[in-house]
Amino acid sequence: MSMFNTYIQNEQQQQLVDKAGRLADTMSKRVKQAEESADLPQANIDDLRAEHYLTLTLPKTYGGEALSLYDFLLVQERLAAGDAATALSVGWHLGIVKELAEEKLWDRSIFDWFAKQVAEKQVLVNRIASERATGSPTRGGVPETKAVRQGNHYLITGRKTFATMASVLDYYIVSAYVEDKDTVGSFLISSDLAGITIDKTWDTLGMRGTGSHDVVFDQVKVEADMLVELNKQANPRQAKGWLLHIPACYLGIAIAARNDAIAFAKSFQPNSLKTPISEVPHIQQKIGEIELKLLQARSFMYQVANQWDKRSPEQRQELGADLAAVKTIATNVANQVVDLAMRIVGGRGLSKAFRFEQYYRDVRAGLHNPPMDDMVIQLLAKRAISE
Repeated sequence: MSMFNTYIQNEQQQQLVDKAGRLADTMSKRVKQAEESADLPQANIDDLRAEHYLTLTLPKTYGGEALSLYDFLLVQERLAAGDAATALSVGWHLGIVKELAEEKLWDRSIFDWFAKQVAEKQVLVNRIASERATGSPTRGGVPETKAVRQGNHYLITGRKTFATMASVLDYYIVSAYVEDKDTVGSFLISSDLAGITIDKTWDTLGMRGTGSHDVVFDQVKVEADMLVELNKQANPRQAKGWLLHIPACYLGIAIAARNDAIAFAKSFQPNSLKTPISEVPHIQQKIGEIELKLLQARSFMYQVANQWDKRSPEQRQELGADLAAVKTIATNVANQVVDLAMRIVGGRGLSKAFRFEQYYRDVRAGLHNPPMDDMVIQLLAKRAISE
């Protein structure tokens, strides 16, 4: 039985994972292209649209499939095993759509219009909030991007970094300091408006295929009703279950490395041995360690996702620390698993002829996705002390 089937509970989930598997197999053939260009291949977006992947988390009333958090993680983990950069990228879109629908962050009329765009045109959206001076928005920095009111419009000026899928997005949700309201807000901005340019700055060790370039806004004219969120209305401590798409993706990488390492161990037999290296005790020790680590991280992740799905919106807030802990445990375990897989394969793991060196580079990016390890440890400590 495939490791991906371990947490499948019904036929619908099996069909979803099979869909993600088909996409993963196709997209894995374009990973080299994405690595070289440091961009998300347009063909991958076309394939996602053809499979109606971009509406998986949209409510059924709008034509989506309204995936639960548990189901969302199943498909993301499977997709990431084939192409982690694309999985992580589209995970932001799917998570944001899920968040907007469930938390009702926007005016109803604006969300209705936007949901219709997602359903009918399979449009792609992402939040772009990071800036060089402020770093991650989770640290609380005020953006240098500014929105200046001019009649019924705002003029947006600034530069955003780490804008995942920058070149292929249809819409950006852009954070900015809104001068006339003296607070930080977010604007829904179409990517085809005048004054928007993509500065191809993305040249990283790992996750190159996310194409997370800089996006520059130069006096971009946006209608006033596209100011869809104001931070003073938001609860910064709101637990966000959809962010578990991050650990799901990195565990997908770990599973891919695990599968490749075991396949190698079962087929490689040096002339000094009478059996493949899979029969060697120290190789079996490493494989056993991989299995144990994945069992711990995955069972914890799916257990927390299951709790999230079963609870009321109010009760879900009690899971904030657990959600953060899943991310820290999963991303660190994923790094450890890939390292063990490379030790099984040996020097060949460094060769471009195999994908191990790419798994090694990609999986390290998880350590830099929010929430950061130090914040999680502090959160858990404060919860324990307050009990």
